[in-house]
Amino acid sequence: MKQTIALLLFALASMLPVHAQLLNQTAPSANQPLDRIVAVVNEDVILQSELNEAVGSIQQQYAGQSQQLPPMDVLQKQVLDRLILMRLQTQKAQDQGIHVSSQDVDQAVEGVAQQNKLTSDQLRAEVERSGSSFADFRQQLADQITVQRLHQSVVRDAVTVTDSEINNLLSSPSYKAGEVHMAHIQISIPGGADAAAIQASQAKVETVLAALKDGMDFNAAAIRYSDASDALDGGDLGWRRMDEMPPAFADTIASMKTGDVSPALRGPTGFHILKLIDQRKTSRTMVTEFHARQILIKPSELITPAQAEQKAEDLYKRIVDKHEDFAKLAKENSKDDTTANLGGDMGWFPQDAWGATIAAQLNQLKDKQVSQPFQSEAGWHILERLGTRESDMTDQLERDQARQAIGTRKAEQAYNDFLRDIRANAYIDILVPELRSEDDQKSSSNGA
Repeated sequence: MKQTIALLLFALASMLPVHAQLLNQTAPSANQPLDRIVAVVNEDVILQSELNEAVGSIQQQYAGQSQQLPPMDVLQKQVLDRLILMRLQTQKAQDQGIHVSSQDVDQAVEGVAQQNKLTSDQLRAEVERSGSSFADFRQQLADQITVQRLHQSVVRDAVTVTDSEINNLLSSPSYKAGEVHMAHIQISIPGGADAAAIQASQAKVETVLAALKDGMDFNAAAIRYSDASDALDGGDLGWRRMDEMPPAFADTIASMKTGDVSPALRGPTGFHILKLIDQRKTSRTMVTEFHARQILIKPSELITPAQAEQKAEDLYKRIVDKHEDFAKLAKENSKDDTTANLGGDMGWFPQDAWGATIAAQLNQLKDKQVSQPFQSEAGWHILERLGTRESDMTDQLERDQARQAIGTRKAEQAYNDFLRDIRANAYIDILVPELRSEDDQKSSSNGA
């Protein structure tokens, strides 16, 4: 249980998906002050206690596999880098007026509790039993929600996908279908790097490739050498569609077999080494579609909920008992703006297209059968199922996935550029000498 909160808290600090694992805070060493300031980030600070807690969470996550972790000085730098990046994002979100309410945090707490099969009170007890403050736990949840909303805001403003882009992708000779499960190691090149810095990054890549050739586990190498945000997860990228990959990566992966490791690939931000963990092909997608029509009666200032229900009952009897024309009654009485003028015709649609309530009714009806009035959030419905068919949605799904792939690719690039920009323009001062890197020193001097 403690292990679950540990990974959760570090995941929040690093803007990774919440895996909901429990906290076990590592106590600071006797010769290290608990609350000294280790970094200044603009007008905010990061304390030694925060760094210790995040490092301890990673150590607990890899309990029994500590050989996969880099040396302590490297691990501390990686963790501090994530804490700095999280702090910069929450600061930026605050500047943009992004706020998270107590209700939002309450819902997040409830979600974490359910994920751990606990009540909210039990989760609180576990957090406090581990020696942590529940208020700090809530704050970390709030920070994660804040960063998610910042990400949405940046991507929404920066990313658009046109039909011509979709057509170009699907017709491109380089388009590749299917999905791959990948891991990667990233060796970044600092922005504005000179020839010496590029050569240093390339030398590091060659060191990593040599270690892999000598039998080093890829995940362990990612943890030890990669400077990507997912390094401490072994560089695991999960399952991704081939068309979401940068074309150069997709071309390389297409020639690889499961288990293969790529040579070093040069990308916009540095060098990458890829490992193909698994792959799978896409298949034809058949979907059951329904044809139906409806009459919707909505309560209003003129019609009470009880009167709306009674009117629906009266219309149902006129259709079923008196055999009056459904379409005519829909045009005269339905308050659904999209279907009323069509005689209630909803067209052909997948089962869940009109929501769960209507989907449940469709399952209960036979073709040409009219439902008794039923209630949804919109009002009272009368539904007639006209027919069903099996449709091949592969092409439409392929277009939807292509749109998503282009959007995902653009979103990743846009947000990475955004992060690089806010970091380059921030004042960052690492006060503990052994935690400094050349990039930290440059950021500090630039921001001064």
